[in-house]
Amino acid sequence: MVVEWMLGSWLLLLDWLIRLVALFWIPARTTPGAARSWLLLVGFVPLLGLPLYLAFGHPWLSRQRLQRQAEASQVIREEQALQDALRWQPRADTATAEIVPLVECQGDFMPVHGNAVDLLTGYDDALATLIADIDQAEERVHLLYYLMFDDAVGEAIVEALQRAAARGVHCRVLLDAVGAKRGLRAYRKRLLARQIDVRAMLPGGLRWRRSGRMDLRNHRKIAVIDNRVGYVGSQNLAAAGFVPGHPNRELVARVRGPAVAHLEAVFASDWYIETGQRLDVLVDVPVSVDDVPTQLLPSGPAYPFSNARDAVNALVHLARRRLVLVTPYFVPDEATLSALRIAALSGVEVQLILSASNNQRLTAWAQEAYYDELLRCGVRIALYEPHFLHAKHLSVDDDIALLGSINLDIRSFALNAEIGLLCYDSALVQRLRTIEADYLAQARPVQLEDWRRRPAWRRSREGIARLADALM
Repeated sequence: MVVEWMLGSWLLLLDWLIRLVALFWIPARTTPGAARSWLLLVGFVPLLGLPLYLAFGHPWLSRQRLQRQAEASQVIREEQALQDALRWQPRADTATAEIVPLVECQGDFMPVHGNAVDLLTGYDDALATLIADIDQAEERVHLLYYLMFDDAVGEAIVEALQRAAARGVHCRVLLDAVGAKRGLRAYRKRLLARQIDVRAMLPGGLRWRRSGRMDLRNHRKIAVIDNRVGYVGSQNLAAAGFVPGHPNRELVARVRGPAVAHLEAVFASDWYIETGQRLDVLVDVPVSVDDVPTQLLPSGPAYPFSNARDAVNALVHLARRRLVLVTPYFVPDEATLSALRIAALSGVEVQLILSASNNQRLTAWAQEAYYDELLRCGVRIALYEPHFLHAKHLSVDDDIALLGSINLDIRSFALNAEIGLLCYDSALVQRLRTIEADYLAQARPVQLEDWRRRPAWRRSREGIARLADALM
């Protein structure tokens, strides 16, 4: 009995010691919103909560990776200083003139003119176009993707790379170690046998300390072929139905012009961060007569600031008439939620388009917890029904569009390496408006009165899921 009493006393002491340590340790190293979630978890289950926080609570990267990102950023800025003729100057006293310096200061890339941007909405057509461009490659093919599956699409991409390598084209492939695990396992040896350089980004296992926190991921989707054409968007290298019951609908931008060199620079930066090898970037890119001004927005934990979050929030605040946001995962932080609320209450028409189906149940429950507040402020919410809407883009008034891999959730803002393409062109925004109108024509609007009739158990579920927003 004495031994049991002493053991119980020690466990109780340890239990409260963990709580006290967490109370002083976590808020000093984590944002207030995330700290509340972690302290709640530690408070309920201390022996489990603290080890989980130590493993996943702070989005740390190794010093080597942070240093390499800083070096890559410096090179990008120095190279652009020699190409001032390509810089695009926005008109003064416009929303564009305000967002451009923020994006350049945080993400390194200046806005450039002379680009052509094609918006590809057909899933199979976008892949077929990418493969056709790979088949025309003469010098290099660089692919950087979060996810690659061992399915018909993965096989088609591998065969296109093999054909290119047989012609003497230098092919490099960067795949996220977790998202593309199936593709790496199925195709790595086969590609290496054809002298195609394949690397896994942010590997785990015994090498995790040279990478960073285990759940940090590279979520970018980029393809660059020669100095001729680049791709950026939401689509992975997998069949549309790679998640059973959730066939994807995507949006991809096919880019020509100086922006291709900037996409190549992002690839070269990630290659250097992962391998330590420096690649030459082909900067002599032909200017397109379409002359769409663009600016790249890379973001991720290797940067000093939350680039994606800051840019999205700035764009929301800069909207004066209409703002449309499309995302599959909507779990905003307080700053983004506040920006949307202020915009709607200020008279901006704010339209949020989400997917009616969702392949991540906890995220779906958490995002539903925000509907009531947003609807009360005048934000319109529509749920797209035919497919899993995996596209990620937003449009501001009539002259700014942002598209790429960035979700409107805390994971994209703080944990993932992401890429966005800003386009400052009214004709392109109008094309994007047409795509948004097609979504809305096939979407179910959420009405505040109907939403409030949902059962009490669903409200409780949403509230509990929202508490875990910083843990997703």
